Parts: sequence; structure tokens; C-alpha cells
Amino acid sequence: MEKDDNKINQLKDRLDALADQHQRLAEEMAKLTNEIQQLKSTSSDIPKPQLTISEERQPPPIPKQTEAIKAKEEAKRENAAVVDKPSPEQDEPSLIQNLNQNLEDFIGTNLISKIGVAAIVIGMGIGIKYAIDNELISPSMRIIMGYAVGAVLLFLSYRSRRKYNVFGAVLFSGATALMFFTSYAAHIYYDLLSQGLAFGIMVALTVYTVIEALRFNQQIVAHFGLVGAYAVPFLLGDDPEGITFLFTYVAIVNLGILCIAFFRYWKSLYYAAFGFTWLIFYSWYLFNYEEASHYSLALTFSAIFFGIFYLAFLAYKLVRREKYDTSDVVMLLLNSFFFYGLGYVVLQDHEIGQHQLGLFTIINALIHLAVSALVWSFRLADRNLFYLVSGVGLIFTVIAVPVQFEGNWVTLLWAGEAALLFWIGRTRAAPVYESLAYVLFILASGSLWKDWGAYSFSSTEQFVPVFNIYFLTTLWVAACFGFSMQINRMVKYWGHEQKKKTESQLLGFILPLLFLLTLYLGIQFEIAYYFDRLKVDAAQNAAALSQFKVIWHINFTLLFLSILSLVNIFRLQNLVLAALSLTLGLISLLLFMTVSLGELFDLHETYANQAANLQGGIWHVLIRYISYFLVGSFLWTIFRLMKQPFLKLNLRIPFDLLLHITLLSILSLELHCWMKSLGVSDSYQAGLSILWGVYTLMLIILGIRQSQKHLRIAAIVLIGITLCKVAIVDLADLDTLNKTIVLVILGALLLFVSFLYNKFREKIFK
Repeated sequence: MEKDDNKINQLKDRLDALADQHQRLAEEMAKLTNEIQQLKSTSSDIPKPQLTISEERQPPPIPKQTEAIKAKEEAKRENAAVVDKPSPEQDEPSLIQNLNQNLEDFIGTNLISKIGVAAIVIGMGIGIKYAIDNELISPSMRIIMGYAVGAVLLFLSYRSRRKYNVFGAVLFSGATALMFFTSYAAHIYYDLLSQGLAFGIMVALTVYTVIEALRFNQQIVAHFGLVGAYAVPFLLGDDPEGITFLFTYVAIVNLGILCIAFFRYWKSLYYAAFGFTWLIFYSWYLFNYEEASHYSLALTFSAIFFGIFYLAFLAYKLVRREKYDTSDVVMLLLNSFFFYGLGYVVLQDHEIGQHQLGLFTIINALIHLAVSALVWSFRLADRNLFYLVSGVGLIFTVIAVPVQFEGNWVTLLWAGEAALLFWIGRTRAAPVYESLAYVLFILASGSLWKDWGAYSFSSTEQFVPVFNIYFLTTLWVAACFGFSMQINRMVKYWGHEQKKKTESQLLGFILPLLFLLTLYLGIQFEIAYYFDRLKVDAAQNAAALSQFKVIWHINFTLLFLSILSLVNIFRLQNLVLAALSLTLGLISLLLFMTVSLGELFDLHETYANQAANLQGGIWHVLIRYISYFLVGSFLWTIFRLMKQPFLKLNLRIPFDLLLHITLLSILSLELHCWMKSLGVSDSYQAGLSILWGVYTLMLIILGIRQSQKHLRIAAIVLIGITLCKVAIVDLADLDTLNKTIVLVILGALLLFVSFLYNKFREKIFK
């Protein structure tokens, strides 16, 4: 009992200790809760509820006033936001007002000043021209007035440049354009300035305009001051006697634009100068060019203009190391081809120059390739600029091939360049090169087709089978396609992932197709050329040689498809290639049965009738068995192809029918040939009917043994055809003995067929 009382007392002590701990925790919780509530309600006047000790064991309630306070605060924030946010009605007039102010500012401070300067320059030009036409003012006064107006504009530009930079730039550009105009007229029309002095003034004006354009940092200065100078020849008219001075004048202006290009790449300035320069030059060539006196001048100044614009394009890109964009590519190509096109036409019409067209094209290519080499060697820009410039050089290399060479050399060089460019473009991730390769592949294919069509023979021309330029060219082009096909398969495609997948798959189809098509057609043309040459040498055998040519065309097709199917079985395992081989193979077998068999029989007839006098006549017989071997080889490869797991088609029935139709056709031909050789060709129809009957029996036996219903049905169809033949042909043409033999044998065969059906009825019909 005492032990129990002691234990109870111990438990009570422990319970009291736990109660004390709980009370202390409750007090701490109450203090923390009060502090949180005070922090939340610092902005409100609502008194904070205090927890009593009696409530300390209950979870502290959330005062309802807190949610009311939150709602009020959110409402205040929303009201403030509504007040601060401008309404659409208030915003719309402000936007319209700003637009009106900006438009007015542009017109008043910018556009009007430009129109004014243009009006002054044009007005001066019209006034001077009127004075010239009517001789109202002496030549010296005209020039003095031009310089005076230019000086006034120049003075005004200096006075206004500090406060009104744009306005001052416009005035300055008008002044320089007018001074260019006046200097040109002073030398060309009035001879008041010597050529050296006029050049000096123009050079000084150009240098001065370049410096001020950079100082103003305004394109308008360059546009009016430099590009505006191109208007001089159009305003004053054309003077054939001063054409050298005109082109020198234009070249000086272009040099100013080149200088600006080193510091600014103002594209509108570059475009305007480019367009005016080549427009002036081509206009002169079309209307005033004379070969006797202008040949050297045309080549010289076209080269100068090309060089200036080429350097202007490269200058800023090299200095700033910026990447080119589409417009840069277009301008570079236009500049190159404007120069090349005009140079080509000028040289072509010249007695000596027409023999230098290839050299001129190569020089164009070397210029671009040399620039690309400098860019690459000294790391003057990124590799994209290197690829662009070298790509242009390669384009001219491509053009140089047909210009300098003829015939098969063009095809050889184009195909080699295409494969090289494709390799560079794919391995170096250079899309420009790969795109050029596509164009060259097309050109090489067209050139090869032209070479095939240009093949001709004469009785004195020597022809070497296989080792001739035409066939070797074909092999080279096919090898280039094959090389590119392997590169496409082994090297991953550059660019976007989807583009990579789509274009790689497309190239993976097109390049093998071109490779196979080139190889196949090349060998077919070689076969045709071989027999055509033989016909030239032996005209008396022309008919037989034509038959040999047709047979070998079909034989080679079967051989080609057999090899292709074997490669597909053991290496590629491509479903598309398998379908293509089967389709082409079916067509080839149909041609064999409808064309080749007839030609083979005619050759046998020729051999049987002229064996003693026919040179090389044994080939009239051997060709037949070579054809049989190739047909059998193709059927065997098709049988192997059918069993491949990647060909998910059941072709057993079509293959069996094709096999037996082909075999029956060959046996029918052989029967005819042997009966002709044995001198019993009169009984051929009877023998053919018996052969078909025996073949019917064989099909029935195979169909029953292998449980192949389609073979049995084919046998029934064949026996029906045989009976129709007997009724329509044999009974009408055969003599009594042959009729009897045919009918008896066919009857016996039919009885045996019926016996087989009865004996194996359960197996056949299950």
C-alpha cells in the first residue's frame, strides 16, 4: 500500500511539473501573438485584444477587425491607383499633340531646309543653262556667280552650325555641290580652268567635304556634297570630248565616299553613289562608246570604279569587324558582275580582246581569292566575310571554265568544283559554299547531258571502248556525286535542327539518285556509242548490231538492278531503294519478255540462215544465254530481297507469278530456236501447246505439294489459254498427225491433273 501511495505522489509531482511548463509556454505564445497583432495594426486605431491567463490554453482567436482593416487598405490602394492612372480620354489628346509637334518639327527644322537647298542648286543650274543658251551673261561671270553663291551658303553654314547643326549641314552640302557644279562647267564648257587646276579644285572639295561630313556626322552633307555632284553631267549635257575628264571627276567623288567608308558605313550614301556611277558609265557605253577610241578607256575606268566600290565595301567591314548582311552580299555581287559584264562585252567585240576572255575571267577570280586570302591570313574579319569573298572568287572560277574551255573539260571542272565546295561547306559549316555546290551540281549535270548528246562518229574517228573522254567524264561526275553523298551521310548538317533534319533527308535522297542515274545513263550511252561505232565500220551488219544494242541495254539494266539490290541487302537496307529496284525490275522484265525475246529469236534466225557467211556469228547464239543468266540473277536477287526484314511486304504471290511467266517465255523461245535448228520448225505450234500443257502439270504438282493456291489457279488459267490456242490456231493450221498428237497428249495431261485433284482433295481443300 505504501508503495502505491509513493508511486501516486511521484506521478502527481510529474504532472504538476508538466502543468508549470505548459503555463510558461502558453504565456510565451500569448506574448508573441500580441506582438504580431500590434505590428499588423500599427496603422489602425482599433484597440488590440489582450489574452488572459484563462484563455492561454486555447488557440488565440483571429480578431474580426483585422480583416476589415485589410479590406479598407486594399480599397485605398485601388482608389489611389485609379487616381494616378491617366484615363484614355486624358491620354489620347496628348498622343495626338505629340505626333503633331514631331511632324511639325521635322518639316520645319529638317525637310524645308533640304528642299530649299535643292531648289537653290537646281535653280542655279537652270538659270546658268538659260544664260548659256541665250548668252545673257559672260562665261566668266557665270562661273564667278556660281562660286559666289556657294561661298554665301558656306558662310551661312559656318554661322549656324553651332546652334543648328542639321540646318548648317544642309547649307554646307548645298555649297559643296554647287562648287563641284561650277568647277566642272568652268573646265568642260568654258575652258576657264585648266585640267590640272580643275582636278585640284575637285580633289580639294572632295577632301573638304569628307572632313566636314565626318565633323557634322550627317549623311546629308555627303549626299548633297558628293552624290549630288553626279548630277552635273545630266544638268549640263553630255560632252563626248570630255569623257575622260568626266570619268576622272566621278572617280574623285567616289574616292571621297571611299574615305567616308573607313569611318562611317552610310548605306544610303554607298547605294546612291554606286547607282549613279554605273548608270553614268553604262549610259555612256550604250550611246557614245566607240571601239576604236574608247576601248582602253572603258576597261580602265570600269576597273577603277569596281576597285573603289569594292574597297568601300570592305573598308568599314574590316575596320569595324562587322558581319555582312543580305544587302552587303547583293551589292558585292552587283559590283563584281557590273564590272565583269561590261568588261566581257568590251573584250568580246575587240579583235584582240576576244582571245583574252578566259584570262579576264580568271583575273576577276584571282582578285577575290587574293582578298579572301588576306582576310584569312591576317584575321582581318570574321570567317563569314572570308567565305563570302572567296565564294565570289569561286563563282568567277566556275564562269572561267566554259569561257576558256570547251566540251568535256567544262563538265569535269564543274563537277570537281561542286564536290570540293560541298565538302568545304559541310565540314566548315559554310552555307555559302554549299549553296554554290548545289548550283554547280545542276550545271555539271546539264553539261554532262550536253556531252552525251554531242557524241558523233565518222569513218575516220578512232573510238576506244571505256577509255574515252565521254565515259571517263561520266565516271568522274558519278564519283563526285558519290563523294558528296558520303560527306552528307558522315558529316552532320549545320543550322537549325529542323532544317538539319529536313535538308539532310532531302540530300540523302537526291545525291544517291544523281549518283546512280549518272552511272546508269553513262554506261547506257557507252553501250549505244559502241554499237553505233560498229555500225559505221560494218554497214552490212547494221540491222543485227541494232538488235544487239537493244538487247544489251536491257541486259545491263537487269545487271545494274541486281548489283543495286545486293548492295541494298548487305549494306544499305533501304526501303525506298528496294521499292525502286522492284518497280524498275518489273519494267525491265516486261521489256525483256516483249522486246528482247523477239530480238533474240531474230538473231537466231540470222545465224541459222547465214551461219557459213556470218562473221562472229556465234554471238548470235551466246547472247541468248547471257541474257538468261542475267534474268536469272535478277530474279534470285529479288528473291533474296523479299526475305529481308526491312521490306515489310509479302510479295510471294507476285514473285511466283513473275517467275513462272518469265520461265515459260524463255522455254517457249528455246523450243522455237531448237526446232528451227533441227529443221522441224513446222511443228512448232504443236510443240508449244504440248510445252504449255506440261508446264501446267508442273504448276499443279507444285501447287499441291507446297499448298500454294495461286500456283494451282495459274495452272488452270494456263491450261485454259492452251485449249483456246489449240482450238483457234492448232486445229486450223496443223496437219492431221500433229493434231492427233497434241490432242492426245493434252487429254492425257488433263486426265492426270484431274487424278491429282481427286487424290489430294483433302490436302488441297483441307
